[in-house]
Amino acid sequence: MQTTTATVSPAELRAMIAAEIPSITALRRDMHAHPEIAYEESRTAGVIRRELDLAGVRFVGDLAGGTGTLAHLPAGTGGSNGPVALRADIDALPITEETGAPWSSTRPGCMHACGHDGHTAILIGTARVLARLARSTGLPQPVTLLFQPAEEGGAGGKRMVEDGCLDGRVLGPAVSRIYGLHGWTMMPLGSVGSRPGPMLAAADRFTIDIVGHGAHAAQPHASRDPIVAGSAIVQALQSIVARAIDPFDPVVVSVTQFHAGTTHNIIPERASVMGTVRTLRAESKEIAIARLHTIAEGIARAHGCTAHIEYHHGYPVTRNDPRTFGTFEDVARRTLGSARVQPVEHPSMGGEDFSYYGEVVPACFFLLGLLPDGEGSMPGLHHPRFDFNDDALATGIEVFVRLALEG
Repeated sequence: MQTTTATVSPAELRAMIAAEIPSITALRRDMHAHPEIAYEESRTAGVIRRELDLAGVRFVGDLAGGTGTLAHLPAGTGGSNGPVALRADIDALPITEETGAPWSSTRPGCMHACGHDGHTAILIGTARVLARLARSTGLPQPVTLLFQPAEEGGAGGKRMVEDGCLDGRVLGPAVSRIYGLHGWTMMPLGSVGSRPGPMLAAADRFTIDIVGHGAHAAQPHASRDPIVAGSAIVQALQSIVARAIDPFDPVVVSVTQFHAGTTHNIIPERASVMGTVRTLRAESKEIAIARLHTIAEGIARAHGCTAHIEYHHGYPVTRNDPRTFGTFEDVARRTLGSARVQPVEHPSMGGEDFSYYGEVVPACFFLLGLLPDGEGSMPGLHHPRFDFNDDALATGIEVFVRLALEG
């Protein structure tokens, strides 16, 4: 019969991780070479389930539309702490890779430009190490592992929650807290960082369809030009942040697409403007939405046009529970040393569907440094030349394992 886990020393744990790194690196590069976008991650899910099976870890697949996987390791005899969960996202992006790496994407127009291949490899490595510890000494608390599809706009996290991955309906007991990580190109290699409260923004999107009256370009007076109206709307939307929001309250309104017309000598009947709104506070979000409608409808009307607005509420704010953040920071400092735990002073205005987990259980999302020593910068996330830094795998695994044992 297993007994409650003994403490594994830093040297012992690092030796266990070092033994896994060559194969985990090869695994990461294999996934990088075979990227799959949201809800199409069938091969990736197969790799994950094969590795869990080889490690002797129980799992349930076919979640969140089919490509999500939930794995679980029970506590040893005498283990009494509440179940902890660790999450990795597994999907890629519709971007053409330009890294030139030997393990570059073999699928044109699709690549791992956000490092989810690295996140997945880290969680697989964590599963291997925890499985070894479970067999040898037992675990002090149950550990649930979530391999989630469709983070990139598909809200796979929401579907994992809806499928019961946190409440004990699928495998193992209900989760009491959850941790997730993301590779970060602006943070030094070997370091981690987070903050209490808002970590990433709510990420919404909008489409404004402007309908006017078309005419020959030689007779603009016969038109109600939706391009002129749309241009004025684009300019005026910038006043939302500049004039309607407290300057100490972070809000972003970005127009990212403008579509109109089919040829050079016709003023079209329609134009479309699209973009995103990022906020950290519900009150600011309400102001931004109201102003967007007022500006678009009023300016369109002033130009003799009409504006039809579709506003899509996206991912909520990724908010770190203060107590769970405190546990992460304490574990990270004891694991890596205080010098390698970086302060994150301000939230990022990017969005993350890890936010859905934090709406159900206490959560902490943290950043994992990727920037090589001596380098001032590296290609950023969602850039065609981005590649996850394999030298960060060991740090990610070590922190995840320690959070599983002590978090």
